[in-house]
Parts: sequence; structure tokens; C-alpha cells
Amino acid sequence: MINIASFGRGVGVPDAMGLCGTKSDCTCGRVHTCEIESVVIRHGALNELPALCRDYENILVVSDGNTRMVCGERVVELLGERVAGELTYPGEALVIPNEDAVALFNSRVTERTDLIVGVGSGVINDLCKYVSHAHSLPYYIVATAPSMDGYASKGAAMLFDGMKITATASVPRAIIADTEVICGAPLDMLRAGYGDIIGKFSCLNDWRLSHEIFGEELCEYIYSLTYDTAMAVAGLGEAIVARDETAVAELMRALVVVGIAMAYMGNSRPASGSEHHLSHYFEVTGLLRDEPYFAHGIDVAYSTYVTAGLREELISIDAPSFVTFDEVTWEREIRRVYASRRGSHTADEIIALQKRLGWILRDTDTLYRDKWARIREVLADSPTRAEVLEMLGSVGLDIREFERLYSEEKRRDAVSYAKDLKDRYTVLWLYGATVR
Repeated sequence: MINIASFGRGVGVPDAMGLCGTKSDCTCGRVHTCEIESVVIRHGALNELPALCRDYENILVVSDGNTRMVCGERVVELLGERVAGELTYPGEALVIPNEDAVALFNSRVTERTDLIVGVGSGVINDLCKYVSHAHSLPYYIVATAPSMDGYASKGAAMLFDGMKITATASVPRAIIADTEVICGAPLDMLRAGYGDIIGKFSCLNDWRLSHEIFGEELCEYIYSLTYDTAMAVAGLGEAIVARDETAVAELMRALVVVGIAMAYMGNSRPASGSEHHLSHYFEVTGLLRDEPYFAHGIDVAYSTYVTAGLREELISIDAPSFVTFDEVTWEREIRRVYASRRGSHTADEIIALQKRLGWILRDTDTLYRDKWARIREVLADSPTRAEVLEMLGSVGLDIREFERLYSEEKRRDAVSYAKDLKDRYTVLWLYGATVR
């Protein structure tokens, strides 16, 4: 069991640059690679950008209305004549990484473009990752906030036809995070980054659960790297929201290291589980229904509390019994919760995904019963609701705000149907199958 008193005590986040390259001696038998060439996280890191870009002559700089003001203009100034084009997404509202955003981006890439430099965090990074991969171009990311763990990952989180997907892409060649810049990020973005990190306790438990029940591949090195990184940061909440530069730098390093863990694995399994699926549910349904939702990392933080509660409920069951699946009712409910005001095909795609996987129809009752003792042991090796609540409080997140924004019905639907968005086993599947 995790000891919350040990969080962040004398444990530093691993050096990200030391993890780049190839690891060929892993006990799992796989060769792990991360093709990032430079990670610069320090005060004044922006000043290294010209030297890092010395081999490129036709650079496209991409930002949005907010990040352009934060340091996009400074990036353009530093790169000077090497900048051959600029794309600044208009307005101050959050850019949505959808088909329209990609089309606008594609229109600015020319035959002469030899490097894309993104200035931003989650969405800008995902768009640069997606478009650069499509055009076989390298890209750098200048981070403006330590708000999410996708900087170093191979996956780009996109929203196509109302469906949240993770598109395979490439890692950036360089990640530049000037701590003077990221310390000035909006407070909710600092909270979001912290929330993304504490969510690792939930997703790692999901990974272990799937390994124990179904034999899913699990690399102990990647598991431990992610776990230890989360442990190193979980106790720094108060210092992070106080904008302590050392603590914020540790958070940024942790987010990059977790991204490298995903690059090692070749997918997001080390960093995304039930808590992310709940977060995706709130985002997707918010967009479908024109309803508000929290920033991704904040939703992940709150959802980590929810999944801790699910685990505690399951642990309390001595002899499980299981729900009889009704496909007709399930399909009707999917169409209800993923209904759109814009005629989206999201519900159709979710139904098609799950029918293709066949998970909704597989008989797991005997497997669950036979392994129930071990299942309870695995579920117990994760923070309790009380421990998660303490972590949330350390950065000023109040679970009552979560409950005010999302109705009890919406939260209940999320627990029941967020799992269907993805092709990944988590505690949501076990909880949905179990009679309580």
C-alpha cells in the first residue's frame, strides 16, 4: 500500500535526457527506444533555441492566441530569418484538435518547410505531432505550461468526428521548457499537470489488473519508472501551486519522463487508464452536448478519486456475483449518453468498436471468481479515496466543484460507459460486470 507520508521525500525525478536513446537490456526482453534528441528544462532554456535549430532554414512556428503572447513572439524573434511561416490559431478559446484545426495547419506546411516549432502545451503539441508525422517532418515543442504528459509520447490525442482517438505519431526532436515561462502558467494548468501525474497511480493499477487477469504484457521497468516518478511529485502539490521554480521544474520533468515511458512501451498504457477514460467521457460528451467540462488534467485528478472509490467498493466484496449482459439495453444506453446535437456518429463508432473487440460479449465470470483473491490484492495496491483527496487538496482542488459541474447522473453514466470509448481493459470493466 502506498504511504502518503513518503510522497516526494528525498526522491528526485529521473533525468529525462538520460532516458533518451535505446534501452536494450530490459528484463521484459523488448528493446525500448525514445528518439528525442534534446530535453532542456531550466531557467533561460529559450536561449538555447537558436543553437538547437541551427540546421534548419525554413521553420514553421505554430501557436495559439494565448501562447503567442506568452513566448511565441520571443521564439520568432530568437529564430529570426529561419522562420519561413507562422500559424497562430485565432481567438483566446481552447483550440480543438479536430479536422478543421488539422486542415488549417496543413495549409501552412509548404514544400520548403523543414521544421515545425510548436509553442504551447496539450493541443498545440498534439497538432504539431500529428501534422509533422503526416508530412514526415521533425518538430520541436516549446512548452508554455507543465499541464500534461504528452510532450514526449508518440500518441497524438485528437478529436475526429466527435470521437476521442490517440493517433500514432512521432516524438518531438526537442522539448524546451523555460522554467521562468512555465512557472507563470495559469494556476489551473499547474493543477492539471499535477493531476495528470497523480492519475498514474490509477492507470498503473489498471495495467497490473489486466496483467493479472488476462496476461496483458507488462514491463516491470516501465511500470516502476512511472510509479517512482509519480511518487516523486505527488508530495509537491503545495510548492507547485506556490510557483516554486524547483517544484515546477520537477513536475515538468515528471511529465516528460512519463511521456518517455509511453514512447518506450509504444502506447499510452503506462500513463492512461480508467481515470483518463472518465476524463475523455466528460470532454467528449461536453462537446457533443455543448456542456462545460474541466481541463483534461483536472478531470483526471478528480476521476482518480472516483476510481479509488470503485476499487474500495470491489475490495469490500468477499464472494462476487456478476451482471448478465444485455446487448440491446447496452446499445440503447450508448446511443443515449453519446447523443449529439450536431449529428455526430460517435455512438455508432463506439458500438462498432466494441462489437469488433468482442469484449462486451466475453464470458469473464469464471475467470473473475477464480482470481478474486488476487484481484482484491491488486486493487488494494493503490491510493485510497482519502489519500487522493489529500493530494487534490494540496493543489486547491475541491471534489465538491467536480460534483457541482457534473450531475450525479452524468457521473454514474461515466462510470458505466466511459470504458466503451477505448480498447483498453481497466477497473471500469470489472466494476461494470460486478453485482454490488
